[in-house]
Amino acid sequence: MATTLKNLSEYTRSGFGDLTQTRVGIVVSEWNNEITNALFQGAFGTLVEEGMNPQNIIVKTVPGSFELTHGAQQLLHSTQDTIYAFDAVICLGCVIQGETRHFEFICQAAANGITNLSIKYNKPVVFGVLTTDNEQQALDRSGGKHGNKGVEAAITALKMMIKR
Repeated sequence: MATTLKNLSEYTRSGFGDLTQTRVGIVVSEWNNEITNALFQGAFGTLVEEGMNPQNIIVKTVPGSFELTHGAQQLLHSTQDTIYAFDAVICLGCVIQGETRHFEFICQAAANGITNLSIKYNKPVVFGVLTTDNEQQALDRSGGKHGNKGVEAAITALKMMIKR
């Protein structure tokens, strides 16, 4: 089904069990702040709605989407060997196509970096980065007519945690 015909954030609550001790990091890009803040609100709200203790959701901001990988690594590395280790990290950002190839480099670097962290730490590190052609597409996917990618990222993290 084409994305123009669907709210991508609709999901069926599937009973994730007791999440009160679950610990999730959310790394949020400050670039395109209006959009990334909406993504964060969607992710945070979904985690709490599903039963997570808000105090167990740790938020870190980074300047842009390129820095999401390093921000996530800082969270994962800082608690790697403690009882406070993260069960998942969600990376939220927004890269909007411009007139140069910068868009391609940033998107590719963020996707590869986030994937590599997931493999390195054997933890879900979720790619919640919008890669859009224009601002309207980003708005449509950060709480607009196509839902909220932050909600999708939170659900992805929860599903990946219980499948491990």
